[in-house]
Amino acid sequence: MMKRQMHLGLFILGTGSHVAGWRYPGAFDSFQDFAAIQEIGRSAERGKFDLIFMGDNLYADPAAHPSYTLRLEPMTMLSALAMTTSHIGLGATASTTYGDPWSTARAFASLDHISNGRAAWNAVTTSNAASGANFGRAHPDHSLRYEIAEEFVSTVKGLWDCWADDAIVKDRETGLYIDPAKVRTLDHDGPYFKVKGPLNIGRSPQGQPVVLQAGGSAPGQRLAARTADVVFSVVQDFDEAKAQYTSFKSLLPGFGRGADAVTMLPGVMPVVGRTDREAFDKLKTLQSFVSSTNALAMLSDRLGTDMSAYDLDGPVPDLGENDAYHAFAKVMLAKARRENMTLRDLYNLTAAARGHWVLAGSAETVADTLQYWFENSAADGFNVMPPYFPAGLDDFVDLVVPILQERGLFRADYEGTTLRDHLGLDRPERP
Repeated sequence: MMKRQMHLGLFILGTGSHVAGWRYPGAFDSFQDFAAIQEIGRSAERGKFDLIFMGDNLYADPAAHPSYTLRLEPMTMLSALAMTTSHIGLGATASTTYGDPWSTARAFASLDHISNGRAAWNAVTTSNAASGANFGRAHPDHSLRYEIAEEFVSTVKGLWDCWADDAIVKDRETGLYIDPAKVRTLDHDGPYFKVKGPLNIGRSPQGQPVVLQAGGSAPGQRLAARTADVVFSVVQDFDEAKAQYTSFKSLLPGFGRGADAVTMLPGVMPVVGRTDREAFDKLKTLQSFVSSTNALAMLSDRLGTDMSAYDLDGPVPDLGENDAYHAFAKVMLAKARRENMTLRDLYNLTAAARGHWVLAGSAETVADTLQYWFENSAADGFNVMPPYFPAGLDDFVDLVVPILQERGLFRADYEGTTLRDHLGLDRPERP
C-alpha cells in the first residue's frame, strides 16, 4: 500500500500572515503587486504544494490587517496566476451570503477550465456584519447564514453537473455541436434560491472544482462533512487539534463518506530558522513591530467585541459566544483560559498569526512537529501561513520541505495535473 502522504496548502497574503510582516527587512509590502504574487506562486509550486489558497473579505477597514484591506479580487488574481503556474491548485473564497449560486458556479467552472483542472472554491458564509452595508442588506444571523449556505452549495454542485462530460460533440460531418440529450436544466426551487440552469459552460476538467470549508461551529462542521473536500481548521496545540480532527472525521460516515474523503489542514504560521535561536529572533523582530492599536483592532474583530474597554494587563474577560468568528473565538479564548493569559498576551498571539498556531524553530524542529501531528491523527497536512514573503515561504520550501521529502512524508514531485490528483480525490461521477 502507498504510504500516507502529507498535504500542504499555502495561505497567501501579500504582506504576510503576521500583521506587521510587511515591515520585516526585504519583505513584500503589497497584495496588489501581481509580479510579487507570481513570485510567491512559483515558490509554492517549486515546493510541490497542493494548492494556493486566497481568503477574502467584503469590506475595508484601515485598522485591519493590510492584506485584508487592500487586495486583488480573488478570481481575477487566480485566473491570471493560472497562466504562470502549471500544477499547483488555485483556491478562492466566495461568499454564500452575498453571492448567487449561478454566478459562483460559472466563475469556478471557468477557473477550472482556464487552469486545466486546478480550481477550488472556499465556500464561506461571511462572518463580519460590516459586509452587509456594501450590498444594501442586513447581515443574517449565524444560523440563517448556514441555512442559506446549505442550499447554496447544493445548488452550485447541481449546476456543475448539468452538462455530461461528452455533451459537446463538435461533429463536423453532421453539424451537431451539442447533444441536447446530455444537457439538463437544474430547476432548483428552494426557500432562498430559484435557479433554472444549466450553466453556459461545459462540465469542468475535474468534474466539479474542489470544495473547501473552514467553518468551526457545529453547523459549519456539518456543512463541511456533507459537502467539502478540504477543511481548514483553527488550532493552537496538539491535543486540541487531535480532538478536533477525531470529532470531525466521526461526522463523515453519517453523510455516507469515509474518513479519507475530506483532507483536514490546520493553519500554521511557521517561523523557520537554521537554528531554533534564529527562528525565535525572527519572531521577536516581528513582534517588536506590533502596535497595541492594530492588535486590539484585530482582536476585537475576531472576538466580535470592542476589547479597548478592557485592561490590557488584566485577565481575558468572559465574553460568551459571538455571532462572527466562532472557531477563532472558541480556540483563542480556550487557550487564554488554559494558560491564564492576560489580554495583552492574547492580543500578541492574535497579531502573530490572527489566531492561528505559531510554530517557531529550526527546519528540523518544524519538520519534527509537523510529522508528529500528521502521524498521530491531528492533521492530514497543513495550511501554511508564512509570516512574510518571499523569504518566509522560501525558508519553508528550501529548508523544511526537503526534510519532509527525505522522510517519505511529502511528494518529491507532482504525480498528476489536477488538484484532485494532488489530493488523491476521485473525479466525481455525474448523477
